[in-house]
Amino acid sequence: MDSLLEPGKKINSNGSVVTLPDIKMMVFSGNNPWHHHQDRNRMKKAFRNLHTVVAIDFAWTATCRHSDIVLPACTQWERNDIDGYGAYSGRGLIAMHKLVDPLFQSKTDFQIMTELTRRWGRSEDYTRGMTEMEWVKSLYNDCKEANKGKFELPEFEEFWEKGFLDFGTGKPWVRHADFREDPEINALGTPSGFIEITSRTIGNMNYEHCQEHPMWFEKSERSHGGPGSDKHPYWLQSCHPDKRLHSQMCESEEFRATYTVQGREPIYINPTDAKAKGIKDGDVVRVFNDRGQLLAGAVVTDSFAPGVVRIEEGAWYGPLNEKIGALDTYGDPNTLTQDIPSSELAQATSANTCLVDFEKFVGKLPPVTSFGGPIEVV
Repeated sequence: MDSLLEPGKKINSNGSVVTLPDIKMMVFSGNNPWHHHQDRNRMKKAFRNLHTVVAIDFAWTATCRHSDIVLPACTQWERNDIDGYGAYSGRGLIAMHKLVDPLFQSKTDFQIMTELTRRWGRSEDYTRGMTEMEWVKSLYNDCKEANKGKFELPEFEEFWEKGFLDFGTGKPWVRHADFREDPEINALGTPSGFIEITSRTIGNMNYEHCQEHPMWFEKSERSHGGPGSDKHPYWLQSCHPDKRLHSQMCESEEFRATYTVQGREPIYINPTDAKAKGIKDGDVVRVFNDRGQLLAGAVVTDSFAPGVVRIEEGAWYGPLNEKIGALDTYGDPNTLTQDIPSSELAQATSANTCLVDFEKFVGKLPPVTSFGGPIEVV
């Protein structure tokens, strides 16, 4: 967002000075920034500086709704592909056979990008003269070649017909085991080759918020008497959900019904805090700070300490309208989070540095606008 709002600005990052580019167009494929980025109202301002936004997706996400052009992609069940299984173990490969042809004029990502590059006269550069299935075979054969001498993979046709390839049970992997065995021969990638709790390299960067050794820095917002707590006293946690993978499956009406409260994303509140606000389990709550406001359904529980509330990330953004500061009707916590870097070194996100206040919602509940669509206008 910084690039869209302040093109040409220079920032520090990992020991270098980076000049933010002047971006006029963005294309999103397999990506939903209107889920994972912070501070929705700042995003609204930033996106208005773009000339064109293109989304490639099979679900009508908030990113699609904030795009100028949406290219309908098919799902993984409508294309051939190859994938690995065993997230950390790397246990084997799966032949992802297409179950049906792409529906409703949708296309695979490969087809979409081939068509786009053809219009620019660059399709041969993109496809390298291969079809989608030839790419699948090529990727497999690259894997086969790279592992020669370690283990033998069958020919592609055999793998594809069988449907999967199990590498078998390997040896348990322990991080830095070789370093522990012989730290001189198997040195780490630090300047000394050993474990370091201080870094002269980082120290010489003279960064205000990341210095030579681990240390405490006061947060821009902190509950229980910290900065900003006089106005917004509650710390908002927005951790990974246990009911979905990030924002995936949030669009399923049947699945949402198993955990939402009055059709809204849950907000978990300590009983003491709920009682002080006159809030009961099942009430709809307006959560707010200077960055935005949202509606969520109260779940009163002693699983969280007083002064702490939780709304899990991945809730689909659904503003009442497109005005800056508009009420989010479903409960996306990034309506409230800060879009600030963790430090000049990493420039990572700081979503959990977030204070809010909340109150029982009074009045007629607005409908949830996060789901459904697209709307056809003739």
